[in-house]
Amino acid sequence: MDERLRWLAGLRYFESAARLSSYSKAAQELHVSQAAVSQKIRQLEDGLHCKLFVRQGREMVLTRKGKTLYQQVTSGFEHIISGLNAIQSEPVEGMLAVNTTPSFASRWLMPKLWKFTMQHPNIPIRVYATTDDPDIKYGTIDVAIRQGYDKQLGEGIEQTILYEEPVYPICSPELAQSLKLEQPEQLLKCWLIHGVETKSFTWERWFQMAGVTMPKDQVQWMEVSTFDMGLSAVMAGHGACLGTESLAGDFIDRGLLVKPFDIGMTPGVRYTVYHDPHSSRRARIQAFTDWLHQEVAHGGAGQNVNL
Repeated sequence: MDERLRWLAGLRYFESAARLSSYSKAAQELHVSQAAVSQKIRQLEDGLHCKLFVRQGREMVLTRKGKTLYQQVTSGFEHIISGLNAIQSEPVEGMLAVNTTPSFASRWLMPKLWKFTMQHPNIPIRVYATTDDPDIKYGTIDVAIRQGYDKQLGEGIEQTILYEEPVYPICSPELAQSLKLEQPEQLLKCWLIHGVETKSFTWERWFQMAGVTMPKDQVQWMEVSTFDMGLSAVMAGHGACLGTESLAGDFIDRGLLVKPFDIGMTPGVRYTVYHDPHSSRRARIQAFTDWLHQEVAHGGAGQNVNL
């Protein structure tokens, strides 16, 4: 056995610090102090007789030899994890951690999740709603549902398109009536609500599709952090926002919102499901992802597409 394998524990600290470009973030991930990470890596560098990191500003950057070691260590750890998962596959029953955007969680997932619970009462779901993309391979998330086109959540992460649908302007019935909305350019007279979550589609693109020139310097804007906040503002009569029928359709059906123009922007919104195919929880992940696609197929939200 190669004596250098005695540095295996230090390589775990090294891999985390290299991936995160930070000793302090590595310490948080490993649940140790920053001093412990620094000491382990210094011992590793002394034992290997080479420098692995150099500091650039607030980040720890890999040296040329550090980059070479990181590539091999990452590959080795992935093989070890795959081997452990192969012999420690968890049963279908058990906790499943799901990550998605705040709006998709509150407007689509949570109102339907009871159906999954009825089918699988022994798979409790823990939902994390964040705007930041999760680290599936090295974090605690089992399944992620994210919005956008061509989004990647790490090498080896499997992805399947859940659905995609066009985007429409949405406003309150009172606003539509007061402005007597008949032409798309009339929307330029009201506040245009734009959400941070909705970077993949913009008012500028919608107006362009509607054949209207949008003078940026003359438009009244309001930016909100989530689509939920935008809907609340719009239902109160404060302008119009861009949205989809899957997230706002129930409000439209109840007469709280209206879709004044049937001009759908495409490509609009795409939701994709991500998971690690080598996860030890793959049986319950499969149960959950199967239910997601069944729900889309039965509920008619957007268009169910397979990669």
